[in-house]
Amino acid sequence: MKRALVSVSDKTNLVPFVQGLVDNGYEIVSTGGTKRVLDEAGVKTISVEDVTHFPEILDGRVKTLNPYVHGGLLARRELPEHMETLEKLNITPIDLVCVNLYPFKETIEQPDVKLADAIENIDIGGPSMVRSAAKNYRDVTIVVDQADYDQVLAEIKNDGDTSLATRAKLAAKAFRHTAAYDALISQYLTKQDGLEDPEKLTLTWNLKETMRYGENSHQKAWLYEDALPKAFSVLSAKQLHGKKLSYNNIKDADEALRCIREFDEPTVVAMKHMNPCGIGRGETLEQAWDRAYEADPVSIFGGVIALNRPVDLATAEKMHKLFLEIIIAPGFADDAYALLAKKKNLRLLTVDFSKKDADVRHEVVSVMGGLLMQEQDVLDEDYHDWKCVTEAQPTEAQLKSLAFAWKAVKHAKSNAIVVANDERTLGVGEGQPNRIDSLKIAVQHAGDAIDDRAVMASDAFFPFGDCVEFAGQHGIKAVVQPGGSIRDQESIDMANKYGIAMVTTGVRHFRH
Repeated sequence: MKRALVSVSDKTNLVPFVQGLVDNGYEIVSTGGTKRVLDEAGVKTISVEDVTHFPEILDGRVKTLNPYVHGGLLARRELPEHMETLEKLNITPIDLVCVNLYPFKETIEQPDVKLADAIENIDIGGPSMVRSAAKNYRDVTIVVDQADYDQVLAEIKNDGDTSLATRAKLAAKAFRHTAAYDALISQYLTKQDGLEDPEKLTLTWNLKETMRYGENSHQKAWLYEDALPKAFSVLSAKQLHGKKLSYNNIKDADEALRCIREFDEPTVVAMKHMNPCGIGRGETLEQAWDRAYEADPVSIFGGVIALNRPVDLATAEKMHKLFLEIIIAPGFADDAYALLAKKKNLRLLTVDFSKKDADVRHEVVSVMGGLLMQEQDVLDEDYHDWKCVTEAQPTEAQLKSLAFAWKAVKHAKSNAIVVANDERTLGVGEGQPNRIDSLKIAVQHAGDAIDDRAVMASDAFFPFGDCVEFAGQHGIKAVVQPGGSIRDQESIDMANKYGIAMVTTGVRHFRH
């Protein structure tokens, strides 16, 4: 008779699976709560203590860490000396292991979890059995995922055992399972320790979706989600309507969410190819939409729209006139949704905006042969702390417009320039090899909209005075920039020449 060892925290679909094993000639060894569930269901089991000849000790911390368990798992059936050792020591081989681990992830996701509770939910015996069984997959079937129950049972029923190919596949999954489990523990304890630069970086994500393709149709792509999902994220968004998101859709939507979380008043962000083409704010969402649209009515075509208020019918009617890829908002009024959903391919997503200010995690980007990790750029800034470096002093109204432009420029690719007023972006220039070209693009986009209210934000300092001169020649009245160039005085002198009020923040906002 074959023997299976079953010990699971998640008991979903457990009883029919184990009953299937019994029906196909397996005797069942089990522990603790798993044994109780099986016994209550009428499935005959053997207590692990009857196998180990030793009681559970230390509040259950030690029960399966025993040669009678691991000898039965690790013995190679094709080696006579291994089998002779088992016979000599009266150890019964174990042919199948069904184990999933203590709920460490679920424990640390609780808002007020205590360190002691997290520690108690670190499984030791479970991963040890999983690893032993997986190492010896030529002889032992290891099952860590209930999604595999049906296939394992089908093969046992039809062929008497699982195939070697299946056991190899399950072993690889088992090691991924324990690696991810250990990675979460490592992350949690490293955070408790306050260490920012551990000598080993252990990260884990779960496959959320195999995508149709990546940035281009010839590239394969996969979407993985953080093992501890973040509520304010496109990956946690609820898609109400439209076709599946593409690789590029997700990147644009992510950038739109990063940008929209900067603003508290009714605001609309139009994102195109990971750059804001228009940001508008107003007393109502409709007014904010009108201003975002007016900022760049050409580039918004095919864009991703993020709104920080539920979409009403008036705003929906205006958006419905355009071809848009995605609309993201806290919600949609019923009549607004009904109208927008008439476009079958338009993606409508809702996100929990109440979580937009929750703690953010470090972000990683890949480079050939490695990755870079950094804190997200979520610095909380107060424009009253900025330093005026010119003869002209900014008015309070100008400072508010500069603060708006400063938030916007953070989300355009460097070198980035934003020309704005108190209502909307007027022009955005980004991603150019030199700053003056970005400024020229922004001013060209702004056109006749530049008036006495127009201000400019630059994500990094001006290396020369030419940008400020160009801005002054085209009617810009106030400028915000980090400062810090060895040639800052050239820009200050140029600002004084044109009567521009210039403030410096001491902080730059490159976005590569």
